[in-house]
Amino acid sequence: VDAILFTHAHADHIMGLDDLRPFNFRQRASIPVYGSRETIATLRRVFDYVFAGHKSESSIPRLEPHVLDGEPFEILGVEFVPILLRHGRTEVYGYRFGSAAYLLLFLDALRNRPHPTHTTVERALEHVAEIAPRRAYFTHICHDLPHAETEKRLPPHVRLAYDGLQISVGGGE
Repeated sequence: VDAILFTHAHADHIMGLDDLRPFNFRQRASIPVYGSRETIATLRRVFDYVFAGHKSESSIPRLEPHVLDGEPFEILGVEFVPILLRHGRTEVYGYRFGSAAYLLLFLDALRNRPHPTHTTVERALEHVAEIAPRRAYFTHICHDLPHAETEKRLPPHVRLAYDGLQISVGGGE
């Protein structure tokens, strides 16, 4: 794990933070984490033991927080441009990098039934049709969407994201 970019600090986006420990052990290095001032403040509050300075090499993730101010920043030679978006009543960041973008506004497909702050699969497909990207990945998927069955219903250029998915962002595709 080279870095972590947080869109916002809802529990379903941050509660896996402790799972970074094995990566720290393998990499023998801290992992930079990026987010808005509010997101980093929430991480510091919820995971006080990680950021309070009383670190134990064996049981606490080692992280380097970076507060974003809306300006582009670089990770491993790739420029990331934070994009401010609305998520319900909350402001969140999406990110543009290389020829790709991670935007909750368009790629969120929580489930088939309506939700107050998340997009349905049907509505996400409408966004894809309107924007017409070469490829689209739906994220923020809940257990109501069986992976194989849901993908059968999607156009060929639209897929469900999954843990371990790797996307090339430097080749213009």
